[in-house]
Amino acid sequence: MGYKVVVAGATGNVGREMLNILDERQFPVDEIAVLASRRSQGTEVSFGDKTLKIKDIEQFDWTGWDIALFAIGSDATKIHAPKAAAAGCVVIDNSSLYRYDPDVPLIVPEVNPEAIAGYAKKNIIANPNCSTAQMVVALKPLHDRARIKRVVVSTYQSVSGAGKDGMDELWDQTKGMYVPGQEKAPNKFQKQIAFNVIPQIDVFMEDGSTKEEWKMVVETKKIMDKSIKVSATCVRVPVFVGHSESINIEFEDFLDEDEARDILREAPGVMVIDKREPGGYITPVECVGEYATYISRIRQDGTVENGLNLWCVSDNLRKGAALNAVQIAELLGNRILKKG
Repeated sequence: MGYKVVVAGATGNVGREMLNILDERQFPVDEIAVLASRRSQGTEVSFGDKTLKIKDIEQFDWTGWDIALFAIGSDATKIHAPKAAAAGCVVIDNSSLYRYDPDVPLIVPEVNPEAIAGYAKKNIIANPNCSTAQMVVALKPLHDRARIKRVVVSTYQSVSGAGKDGMDELWDQTKGMYVPGQEKAPNKFQKQIAFNVIPQIDVFMEDGSTKEEWKMVVETKKIMDKSIKVSATCVRVPVFVGHSESINIEFEDFLDEDEARDILREAPGVMVIDKREPGGYITPVECVGEYATYISRIRQDGTVENGLNLWCVSDNLRKGAALNAVQIAELLGNRILKKG
């Protein structure tokens, strides 16, 4: 016996990935509904070998549905998530709306699965920011061994993190470099993204950090350990899919790079590709479509007493969003909403 599942935002990049991953992982679905705004009503999307028609989220009756995966942004989530939750449908939300609510668990299943028990306070579970999700998957097994004091991370985030409009802008600007008359001015991003990098993701905060950087700090503390200090610089790069991160870690105890490599090889959700030779590492192009968070370039940092550096790459549409949401649904089903 399976679950009645809703995917809200099923026409977007993340929503479509949610449908793909539900099918790939053979999540026990008895019935599925796909929702979006009224203008997308009747649009067809694929779920395995089935073709589903989009329903209007405004008119949807949430009664009797078990789990809803939301990928509709904070504004729409604010309207529809409470309705779904009140009807008894557990919402797994990909927006930032509920991530910092103390009554809503923020979950990465490989890192803090025990937090799932807190879902009952509001019938809502939050999915973390894409850049946070892959980082904490890499950090958690190392933290368990040597206790992390401080993390300095620089991200190299793909344009798909900004949605379809971001991907289109990179494509159009790239074409415009070679075709006279097709030049494209920045619209989605603050500056030209083609053949460039932009050290701003989201709006600026009073302290000079951006909201994306602030998210990484706050979410890492909530998911892992509030005592960990995090300094983040988040950069948008001209890559379509796949976020990369350069991570510097300072531990309380010494951790040898070889032991760290062995720990990560055994860690859930992690794949270590780390050869000290040209090409002996993973780049974002190679992680697209994969479930794993890839770790490379593991090495001692001699500038601090107990330091390591590593390179972390993951498909942001998968582990950074859709996959993590489906994994939360699996965790919820296995531990809480058991059927059959």
